[in-house]
Amino acid sequence: MPEFNLTLILPVFGVLAGCVLGFVGRASHFCTLSALERHWYAGDSSGLRTWVLAAVVALIGTQVLVAFGLADTGASFYLDPGFPWTGAILGGAMFGLGMALVGTCGFGAVLRLGGGSLRALVVLTVIGLAALAAQRGIVGLIRVPLVDDQMITFTAAGSQSIGDIASSLAGFDLRWLVVLLMITFGLGWIFKESAYRSARAKIASAVAIGLVIPFGWWATTYVAANSFDPVQIEAGSFVVPVGDSILQLITYTGVWPDYGVGLIAGTLTGAVLAALWKRDIRWEACDDARELGRHILGGTLMGIGGVFAMGCTVGQGITGFSTMAISAPIVMLSMAFGARVGLAWLVEGSALAAFRRNDGADHRHPAE
Repeated sequence: MPEFNLTLILPVFGVLAGCVLGFVGRASHFCTLSALERHWYAGDSSGLRTWVLAAVVALIGTQVLVAFGLADTGASFYLDPGFPWTGAILGGAMFGLGMALVGTCGFGAVLRLGGGSLRALVVLTVIGLAALAAQRGIVGLIRVPLVDDQMITFTAAGSQSIGDIASSLAGFDLRWLVVLLMITFGLGWIFKESAYRSARAKIASAVAIGLVIPFGWWATTYVAANSFDPVQIEAGSFVVPVGDSILQLITYTGVWPDYGVGLIAGTLTGAVLAALWKRDIRWEACDDARELGRHILGGTLMGIGGVFAMGCTVGQGITGFSTMAISAPIVMLSMAFGARVGLAWLVEGSALAAFRRNDGADHRHPAE
């Protein structure tokens, strides 16, 4: 009797995780750009606290699995000793600017597509094609000297984990102390605001989204450990997997879909179900050529920037953070900078406004 090929289960695991991610994300309006925009322009940090809580929950769940040997994050590219710092900064800023031009990130675009947004379909198509060009195409010729050849290698630490780097500098193991400090400071800031402590729906959505990431680490680690075929250890991203999904749709290469492709399909499915449940499905398209051009440019910047930075708001901000990769905070700060400049240009009429203190007035993004 032939043995069952476990790699066939990978996309199924991805679909299951994606359904949760898509349903909860759409139902709770989970959006990185919206969280930043409300924080900067309206003085409302509840969305940002929800986003950070999801990242902290992902960190806790992932590190528990690592402690019990159920997740091998060390085999992921996030903890590779080589850290492409130029890609983290430049790619992060590009992604953040593109996110501002579009009005959401790759994950948010999938959620919007689930509700009938044809603008999101355009954005996702461009993100996927731009990511493929940066990873495997002509843009890769620029990426290699600009990003890959500029890596800082943490040879002594053995990985780019903040815990490993701190341990290497101190001369003794500080990994779990670093984990504890990151969790403590994160939860302390999140629940410092009394009003947020009573926001049960937002807390529940953050926990659900955060737990999807350790599930991904467990699923891919389990299959990799029990399969004869090579399996990429991953947990969640919305840049390269979008491109891989496009390839799966338009070509037949004999390669079975991986976890990331399943995650994209599942997230879209979950978003559709949430939109149906909320009766929130409506067809949307770009109003004019100018808006279409802005979405195409934004998608291009996110696709290329996401490859340079090795992840998106979910891929680095939540998944990368769950591994304690040093790239995660650097990429996210760069994304925030790019988003701030982009929003200043769109909302306030000048990119220079990003460097001035705003008055806390409530502004709406042009895409809304």
